[in-house]
Formats: sequence, C-alpha cells, structure tokens
Amino acid sequence: MRTFRTFLIYLSAFVLLTYCKQQSGEQTAQTADTVAATPVQQVKLPEPYATESVKKYSKVLGWSGGQKPVAPEGFAVTKFAAGLVNPRWICQAPNGDIFVAEANTESKGAKKVADQVTGKAQSQRLAESADRITLLRDTNQDGRPDVRQVFLANLNKPFGMLVLGNRFYVANTDGLWRYPYQPGQERITAQGQKIAELPAGGYNNHWTRNVIANADGSKIYVSVGSASNVGEYGMDKEVRRAAILEMNPDGTQERIYASGLRNPVGMDWAPGTQTLWTAVNERDELGDELVPDYLAGVKEGGFYGWPYAYFGPIEDPRMKGQRPDLVKKTLVPDVALGSHTASLGLAFYDQAAFPEKYRGGAFVGQHGSWNSSQLVGYKVVFVPFKNGKPTGKPEDFLTGFIANRENGEVYGRPVGVTVLADGSLLVADDAANTVWRISH
Repeated sequence: MRTFRTFLIYLSAFVLLTYCKQQSGEQTAQTADTVAATPVQQVKLPEPYATESVKKYSKVLGWSGGQKPVAPEGFAVTKFAAGLVNPRWICQAPNGDIFVAEANTESKGAKKVADQVTGKAQSQRLAESADRITLLRDTNQDGRPDVRQVFLANLNKPFGMLVLGNRFYVANTDGLWRYPYQPGQERITAQGQKIAELPAGGYNNHWTRNVIANADGSKIYVSVGSASNVGEYGMDKEVRRAAILEMNPDGTQERIYASGLRNPVGMDWAPGTQTLWTAVNERDELGDELVPDYLAGVKEGGFYGWPYAYFGPIEDPRMKGQRPDLVKKTLVPDVALGSHTASLGLAFYDQAAFPEKYRGGAFVGQHGSWNSSQLVGYKVVFVPFKNGKPTGKPEDFLTGFIANRENGEVYGRPVGVTVLADGSLLVADDAANTVWRISH
C-alpha cells in the first residue's frame, strides 16, 4: 500500500518536472482528461499521515490602540470601516458604492458547548449571524466612507454579491436571490426573487456561496462548497456541491461548470483573458502538509479531485479504490497556497495605483488554520501573473495578523479581498469586525 502511494507521488512529481522543462517550448494541452502541471512550482507532497492531524484553534484578540496589519514598504494601511458584525465579503458597484456582507457560522446547543471546549469559539464568531449587507460610500474620495447604511437585511447567511445592470444579486447559503436595483440607492426594500435553489447544510464551515458574472453578463457563476471534509456523510449529500455552477442571469440553464473543488470560495477573471480563476480551500486530517489549498485557472468541465484524489491523480487513502476513473482525470492546480491556510479570498489587481509588479497579479486572503500544529495562513498573499498566467510563487503581502504564534493568538483573520476603482485594496477582517484599506 505504502509503495503504491509513493509511486503515485513520484509520478505526479515527474509530470510536474516534465511540464516545467516544456514551458519555454511547446505547451502541453490541458483538458479534463489529461493532467498538466504548473510551470511555477515544484510541489513536494509527503505521504498521508506523515504527521499527526492536530486541532489548534487560534484565539482572536482583536486590534487595540494603533495596531494594524503590515504591508510592504511604500504602502499605507488604514482602517476603512470598523464595528461591523463579521464582515466576510466585499463588492464594489460600478458607481463606486461598496457593499459588505455580514454573516457567520452559528453554533447552538451541544455543538456550542463542544466548540467552547475545543477552543473553536475563540477563533471565530459563532453567535447569531447578522445576515445583512451594509452599504459604505465615500462621497468626498478621501479614502473613508462617510455614508453607512444597512442596504439589505433579513437574509440567510449572505456572502457573494453582484451588480448586473439594474439587478442586485445575493448568494445566500440556500439560494441565489435577485433584486431590482438602481445605482445610488441606499436601501433595497423591494421583494426579491429566488432564482436558484442552492444546497445548504452539512459541514458548517462551507456555508459560503459566491457569485460572479462573465464580461458580457450573459452567464453567472456560483461557487458551492462541499457538505463534508471528504465525503464522510455519503456522496448523495454532495449533489451540486464542491463545484462551480454556471447559469443564465435569470437562473435558467444551470450546469456544473467544474467539479471536484472542495470549497471554491474566491472567484475572479484574470485581466485580459476569459479564464475564470478560483481559490480553493482543500481537505483536512491528513497531516500538517496535506492537502495544499490552491489557485486554479478553471477548465470548463474539469475535475479537480475532491474527494477521491488531490493535486493530480494522488488518491486520498480514505477513498481508496472507489473511483479510479475520477482519480485518473484529476487536474493538477496551477499554484499551491499552503496546506490548511484556508485560502478563501481572491481578487486580481486590474488597476494602476500599485507598483508594476502587482499589475495583473492575484491577491489571496488566507483566513488561517485550525488543523495544523502551527498557525499557518492568517495573511494576504500575492501571486504574480503575466499575460493571464502565474509567473511566480505566492509571496506575503499583508501580514501582522498573528500576535503570538506559540500561544495561537491572532489579532484578526483576513477573508475577502477587493480591488477598488481608485486602485486601493480592501481586506475584510471578519474576526476583528473591520475592513482594512491598503493604498500606495
């Protein structure tokens, strides 16, 4: 058994190395039936269970005084909005209005007691969810909102938001809603329409649903995470999950655009291309170094392994022999982002205010680990791109969230990242109830 797993790992590494050698010449075709490797990384993966699976929840301290995250030299970090209730995701409308989704995992009854015992309750908000969207508007362009208004309330764990023409879309955990909208309005009171049912329930950290449109607005894409870590509740509970769904703007003609994506929260288009990219939060409980979260240019009809395989055709031992056909067709993602980092946010830099090296690259918000012996993630990383392709490994961009690594103490936890029209970057720090602004 061990020998066979080792063979699979070496086989995957060989494919990676071969592709790297080819990158200066003819490129290998990438389809749903072939495995191609990333040209920017050689990912060395240990065997499953090489280290013990450890639960280590962080303790959120919050920011006090003048404390704030740290950006590279030349950048300024300021508090854009505070006093929110678990701000997870940010969206900017064409007219400049900024919308913040406030929602969180809820813990009740026996689960609440268990979460207090394990320390999970100290790492994130588990109380009643705010279930609202707040409008922030900077009317004088000074980098601070001077209008703050509840835009939409009484939702069901809202997350992704989209302005498409005179429609405002909200991805609740159990459905995609569409509302009439006029640019500049400060509150939606009209009755919305549920245009698509979405599967809800199950593994409660995967309640988030994101939504994005293509360039001409003819199609929208909705991300739905798995109901489990690795299919332990049965695959009948995973229908239309661990996938990105494609549909018309009215919810019709739905199809699965890509599958085998355990929790594909962040989605964005690489500038100058028609390639949809996603940041994927991968599986747990195989040890500290498995399985890496990743960034992938999504192949239409592509299968990315969950739950049967990971990072190419490396079979998950917990799903041994169940679907060799799917193991064989598993695609290798483009960029590894580190195991257990909870890479959730994704935004390409399509403005010109930041230095040249950042233009066209991707920012990824890493919410931070619970299944690692050491805290990992808890930062925003940057992945350089050129001509719509990654050209280097992830590098730290916004750090300083970890207060004491040994004690597991953190000031906050970054999630959503959004590039504004003025060229600044907003980062949602849900654990600290704050939105940060990074400018240059």
